[in-house]
Order: sequence, then C-alpha cells, then structure tokens
Amino acid sequence: MLEILLLILLIQILFFFFAASFKTDKVTDLSYGLTFIIVASYLLFKQGTSILIILPIVWGLRLSSYLFIRILKIKKDKRFDGIRENFWSFAKFWLLQALSIFIISLPFIFYSLNGSQKNNWLFLALFFIGLLIETAADYQKYQFKNNVKNKDSFIASGLWKYSRHPNYFGEILMWWSIYGLAFSSLNGWQNLAIISPIYITLLLLFGSGIPTLEKTYAKRYGQAWEKYRNKTSLIIPWFQSS
Repeated sequence: MLEILLLILLIQILFFFFAASFKTDKVTDLSYGLTFIIVASYLLFKQGTSILIILPIVWGLRLSSYLFIRILKIKKDKRFDGIRENFWSFAKFWLLQALSIFIISLPFIFYSLNGSQKNNWLFLALFFIGLLIETAADYQKYQFKNNVKNKDSFIASGLWKYSRHPNYFGEILMWWSIYGLAFSSLNGWQNLAIISPIYITLLLLFGSGIPTLEKTYAKRYGQAWEKYRNKTSLIIPWFQSS
C-alpha cells in the first residue's frame, strides 16, 4: 500500500514541477488519467493479468487522450487562473489530486493484493455501459463546441437532452462497477474501499464537478440555461419534463 501511495506522489510531483516551471495546463488533467494507468500497470506487472486491473487502464487511456486533445485546442484551463501562478496554491492542488487518485484506486489496489477472484459479469457490463456513456457524452460535447455556429450556446442534444451531466453519470457508474467487481475480494478493514465510489460521487455532485460547471453556465447563458436546467435531469439520464 505504501509503495503505491509513494508511486502516485512521485508521478504527481514530477508533473507538478513541469507544470509549475512552464506555467502550463497541458499536463494537469493528462497526469490524472496517466497516473491510474501507471499504477494499474505496476500492479499487473507484480500480480499478473486480471480483467479488473485492466479496466482502469482502459478508462485512463480514453480519458487522458480526450483531455490532452482538448487542452491542446483550448490552450488554457480557466480553473487554474490565479492558481498556476502561485507555487504553493498550485502545489496544494497537485497534492489533493494525488490523494484523490489514491482514494479512488483503493478497490483495484486491494483486489490486486488479495489475488484474482471470479468476475461478476453484471458489474463488468455496467462498467462498459458507463464507459460508453462517458465517451459518447464527451464526443458529442466536443463536436458541439467545435462548431462555430454553437459558439454562444450550450449543448442540449444527444445524451445531453436527457441529463445535464451524462459524462459524470458514466464516470460514477464505472467506479461503482469497479468497486462491485472488487467487493468479493475485500476483507476486514479493506471494506473501507467503499470510500472510493462514494468519494468520486460526492466530488462530482458537490465538489469541483457539477456546482462549478452549473455556476459558470448560469452566468454565461442566463435564462436559456435556467429553462434547460429546470426541465432536464441533473445526472441520471431521463426524459425532459414539460
């Protein structure tokens, strides 16, 4: 466990010094997904092949490539304005990101330490459903935002017609599925691994995810956003109300 935590901290420290030195946002989100990939690959190398340990790699590759392509296009992440220029404020963000990665990784870390178990095909299917939803939602939003006609509009079509944050729904579904797959292998204090899906759910619902975005949308789109918000499900895809 300690070696995994130290590995995560080392990766994040290296990326932090690069980002801080060049005052760049290009590796900030990239490092998030890559760290999961490296940790899972390290566990595979130590413990042998396991479907569950491969899942974070699949997810990390998809997320990292998408976020890297996006930041190359937009150049700058406004979330870090006033932070990246302050060494200690920026360092605090990277430390919190490292701790978040460790907490979220707990189910597949414990699973790896305890040895391979039988796979639950229901949770495996739910993981790929979540991955498909998140991928489709990100793709639809990326295509929408890159259409010059939609410069001053927010997306309200495709999956976004049924949920204001379908990508986050897919993300949450995936991490609950990973926990479900690991559950039968957990014993004793390892059952605290349930903090992983709870943490990512609370983070997206009440932390740096939905509240930040919805505040930005309300300010930017005004009444159009309010009308969309009032008739569209927050996160679980559902039909719009009249």
